[in-house]
Amino acid sequence: MDYVNKPVGGGKAPAAPLKPLIAVPTTAGTGAESTAVCIMDILALRVKTGISHPMLRPVMAVVDPLTTLTLPPRVTAAAGLDVLCHALESYTARHYRAYARRRPEERAVYVGNNPVSDAFIEKALPLLGKSFRRAVLAGRDLDARSDMLLAASFAGMGFGNAGVHIPHACAYPIAGQVKTYRPPDYPQAEAMVPHGESVSLTAPAAFRFTFPADPERHLHAASLLDPRGADAVSEERERLPAVIVSLMKDIGTPSGIGAVGYGVADIPELVEGTLKQQRLLSMAPREVTGKDLAAVLRDSIENW
Repeated sequence: MDYVNKPVGGGKAPAAPLKPLIAVPTTAGTGAESTAVCIMDILALRVKTGISHPMLRPVMAVVDPLTTLTLPPRVTAAAGLDVLCHALESYTARHYRAYARRRPEERAVYVGNNPVSDAFIEKALPLLGKSFRRAVLAGRDLDARSDMLLAASFAGMGFGNAGVHIPHACAYPIAGQVKTYRPPDYPQAEAMVPHGESVSLTAPAAFRFTFPADPERHLHAASLLDPRGADAVSEERERLPAVIVSLMKDIGTPSGIGAVGYGVADIPELVEGTLKQQRLLSMAPREVTGKDLAAVLRDSIENW
């Protein structure tokens, strides 16, 4: 707990270099093979959190799509939704010039969207649009699996540099406070909301909220992911939410937090849990209050 991110833990930095880490991903999801972050459930506290430090970044990654061919459809879908949200959140995060300049050893892991992260995300989003549905619905399609694993690594390099924001912050209490939801294709002994699902449940509502901060980025992200679908939506603010919802429906994942057992009465506790994720909320392109989070969570129940 000394090393777990504040305010849940102490946020302590490692005192010395770590052993070399070689990462071998077996899902197209977290992109952990290219990031300096690890995530965990603290079951006793009913919270999901993590450890973030540049020393955690692997020295080498072995990225082999053959390791993902046996993933069941809903695991493929949940993992892929994490890739999607990594890409979209980092692309719409606060700009790196919005932060005070710091010496390298004083910088946070996340520094805001920047030209380097943009280059990776602008490669990842078209791969997702091209292959996500096929990877879920035709799991032995090696080309689709290859595209998804490449997208996961690209998105990892993007968000591992730029950061993520509201959907990931909301996801931690959604997963940590789960009641009875048991997703198909996962072990059924314990209730759980897979990480990618917990992130995606609020993503459409979150991007409606962040749209005014940088409309151009939101519109470009929608076009990169699904150019035909984005063009079919006349209201600009709804383009990115619409293409996300379309994708989620096609791959059969839950629609909004109500689908995993939450109601309006749960919103205050979810807001309280989300507000603990200030490391992530600070990356949002506009200021986020508890009232704003309550509106996003309510939107994720009502507007599906």
